[in-house]
Order: sequence, then structure tokens, then C-alpha cells
Amino acid sequence: VLKCHVFRCDTPAAAIATSLHEICSKVMIITATAFTEIEFPMPKTELVQKFHVFYLGVTYVSRPIGMDIINGAIENLLSSTGKEEWTPVILSIADTTVAVIKEKEEEEVLVECRVRFLSFMGVGRDVHTFAFIMDTGNQHFQCHVFWCDPNAGSVSEAVQAACVLRYQKCLVARPPSQRAGSSSSPSSDSVTRRVTTSVKRSVQSLIDTLKPKKQPSELPQQ
Repeated sequence: VLKCHVFRCDTPAAAIATSLHEICSKVMIITATAFTEIEFPMPKTELVQKFHVFYLGVTYVSRPIGMDIINGAIENLLSSTGKEEWTPVILSIADTTVAVIKEKEEEEVLVECRVRFLSFMGVGRDVHTFAFIMDTGNQHFQCHVFWCDPNAGSVSEAVQAACVLRYQKCLVARPPSQRAGSSSSPSSDSVTRRVTTSVKRSVQSLIDTLKPKKQPSELPQQ
């Protein structure tokens, strides 16, 4: 069950969205670290999801992560290209690769990115836009941008699922002697408590930063 919570903000909503995104990223890192000692079943088949989207192009970016980087790349390509220049493609998403294939010529692969080299992804300010950053090595990073109808939500979820599945496969493939941690594996309850605590702290920190600061006239008199 998916729930969407909507708020009216007295402070700029963009700052709140950025903070929540950073919190979610931290939680994902903590969760991944906590689960390094838990056995995952190896998926029996590779799930491939395909989406009909428009490919705006690729641009080099300065950093491998960050919504500011994603938004900057999207806005750059939106302003420098017209809709008639966008290429209709099939975005094929599997747990090992993300491929951009020309819609009318399925044999021609325009882009193929190994999921292990995908460093960041996100939906842009316009909900139709989606982009991911690929690490090409030697501190070079490419940002690929897409236009999705009716929105980029499904594409974003599919790429996230591929990243999680890829990570699980990597855990299973590692021999026990190379897995970090002590000899005893943590229980699912202890992992849940660690993640929950981190989420509470992060959300409380966000709430504290958003609370309006008292003006000097509102301060209690001595």
C-alpha cells in the first residue's frame, strides 16, 4: 500500500524536499550496512522492465551525487534541446544493466549502464523528468536525462529496485570470510531498531531546523 502525504509549508518546500531526500539517502546507506551480515536468497530470474520514454541526451557533471547536480543537468538539456530533437527510446531496466534502446530499431543500443556504476538518480523539478548519473571512471561522470509520460515515478521506482536487487546479489556472491562484522549475524529486530532510530533522529533534526526562530521581542524577560 502506497500513501502520499501532502503538506502546505510556510517555509520553502524545496528546502524540505532536499532535506528529506538526504535523510532517505542516509537511511538507505545505514540499511545496506546493517544487512551486510544477513543472508539473502538469490533471485532465480532476472526481471526486466521496459518503459517508452524520450531521451533528451547526456551531459558531463562535476559530481557523482546530488539532486542539485541532477536538476542542473535536466534544466541544461531542457533549455538546449527542443522536443523535436528528443529521441523516442525504450528504457530497459534489469538488475544488472540499464539500457537505452532506439524505439524503432531495437538492435541499436544508445546507452548501456551497468547498475554497479550508477551513482545517483532522481526525478527532476518537473515530474516528467528523470535522470541518472553514471560513473565512467577517472572521476568522470555522465548524467543521462529522460522525459517520461505521464510521470517519472514508475521509472524511478524501477531503477531503485534494480539497485537494491543488485546489492543483494553482491552480498550473496561474497564468501562468508569476506563479509564484515562479527561471527554472529544481527537479528532482523536489531537491524530494524537501528534504522528506525536513525530515521527518528534525522526527521527530528529536520523538524528542528524548520521551526521558526523566536524574534528578540518574543524572548522571555529576565
